Order: sequence, then structure tokens, then C-alpha cells
Amino acid sequence: MELIGTPLIKFNVRRCEPELISPAKPTTRELKPLSDIDDQEGLRGHVSFIHIYRNDPKMRNVNPASVIREALAKVLVFYYPLAGRLKEGPARKLMVDCSDEGVLFIEAEANLTLMQFGDVLHPPFPCLEELLYDVPGSSGILDSPLLLIQVTRLLCGGFIFASRFNHTMCDGQGIVQFMTALGEMAQGASTPSTLPIWQRELLFARDPPRVTCTHHEYDELAETNKDKIVTSDNMTQKTFFFGSAEVSALRRFVPAHLQHSSNFEGDSGIMICIYLDTPVMERFVKELNKMVGHDNEHKVHHDKKLHYVSRL
Repeated sequence: MELIGTPLIKFNVRRCEPELISPAKPTTRELKPLSDIDDQEGLRGHVSFIHIYRNDPKMRNVNPASVIREALAKVLVFYYPLAGRLKEGPARKLMVDCSDEGVLFIEAEANLTLMQFGDVLHPPFPCLEELLYDVPGSSGILDSPLLLIQVTRLLCGGFIFASRFNHTMCDGQGIVQFMTALGEMAQGASTPSTLPIWQRELLFARDPPRVTCTHHEYDELAETNKDKIVTSDNMTQKTFFFGSAEVSALRRFVPAHLQHSSNFEGDSGIMICIYLDTPVMERFVKELNKMVGHDNEHKVHHDKKLHYVSRL
């Protein structure tokens, strides 16, 4: 595998055989309908995430893959629908068969250090297929594992945690809640601090349906407007990193009563990948740099393969 966007580096990933991780204890066998929102065609896909961890000297003799594997089995006791399989009923209604068949887990190791990745460590991630192996037969929506995890250990002692979720089962907030619970179990907790609640029946349509407002966001575009649709030919993708200094600067533009509503603190960082019409992106970057007080030295740098900012 060769990295793109950094001096030419070749590396190999050695993967163990994928395994199915089931809940550590027996759970309720049941069929749980998804909400009518979850049934949308646009959500019938997978979303992937990468979490990168530096070497921690206190974890020198600990295999992170073993810790995560054990924690995964424990957390699935509480999140047991994720260990099931999606089925389709009448009118393509989605439901999850809570069968405890398990989620896919891969332990791997790569022959390079975190530093050798260079500037590749932000979206778009060119070597994702090495760090999140697409197990044959696992990427379907129905009758396929709902979660895939690969933990790749690096030579420096750090590791990369990559995951792929079935989007009909989790939205962004749900994924954060699950990942938080997984982290808590990996650190020795016996129960997640926030327990999951299904209750998707609250988002079922009324029977018979009763329309109370018009949702124009679902209107079809008129034929005459097709020439105004932004296409990928004039779009730009850039990745922005917001460190503590940038977050503090942006807080000045937030109403006073909301300035302390975030739990962002310390040396944390937030990385956001944005896709915009190219002229809009140029104006966005210019105004953003003004807001955080960056001079020309910290403006956006990019090459043909990777778009990123040095500080922001």
C-alpha cells in the first residue's frame, strides 16, 4: 500500500481472520421495527469512521485489540440490536431481528508508525480500505452484520480504530453514544453511563396518515432548475482542524448564554470535512480565517490529492 499526499511510503497490513463478536450474555430474541424515518432509501447505506490513538506508555504491555474485543462483547449486551440482522417486511418496512449473530471484528497490525502517515491523517483518507477491510458479503443492508470494526496496531505503539455502521440503525448522535459506551466498558465499567432506549415507534407515521404541514425539502426540482444544480465538477473538498485556540476564537461569536454549552476542553481538536461550490469555499475559508485571527501563514494549503488546512 502506498500513501497519497505524503512522501512515497509503502506499508503492509497483516490482518487476522474476521470474527463475529456476540453479546457476552444472552439477550432478548425479538423483532424490532425501525422507524419510518429509518426506512428512507437515502439511509440504506453504511457510514465509516476512523479514530487515531497515539502511543500511551502506560499501555505498553496491553493489546488494544484484545481490550476492545472484550469491551465490545460487553457493550453489545446493552446494544444487542446491533448484533442482529436487518429484515424487510411488507412495503419494504425495515426491522431488526435481534438474533445475537454478532458484529464483525478484525485485529490487524501495520508495519509503520503514526508519524509516517504524515498529512494523510485527515479526510479523504486514501488508505481506508487497508485500515477498514471490506469483508466479502458484509456490505449489504439486509441479512448482513450491522457493524464492522478493525483495530490496527502500529509500530510506535499507537493504533487506529476504524468502524463501519449500517446507517439505518444509528444516526450521528447514536454512534457517539455507542462509542462512548464502548470506551467506558474498555476502561472497566460494568454498565454504560447512558443506557440506550429504542422507542422508535414514536417516529411511526400516523395510520391513516395525517399531514399537518408541507415539507418543501422533499419537493422535486422543476426541470427548468436543473442547470442551477451544483455538480461535482465545480465542487471543492477541504478538511479543517479546529484546535483549542480556534474554538476559543469562534466562541466570541456565540451568544453569551451559549458560550459554555460545549464540553470541548484542553488540547482536544475537531476535524471537519466540508464539500462546497468552489467560489463559496474560497469565500468561506477567507471569512473563517478572519474570524479566528489567522494570518496568511495559516491559510489553506492543498495539493491535487488532499485538501487541508495547516492549523485551522
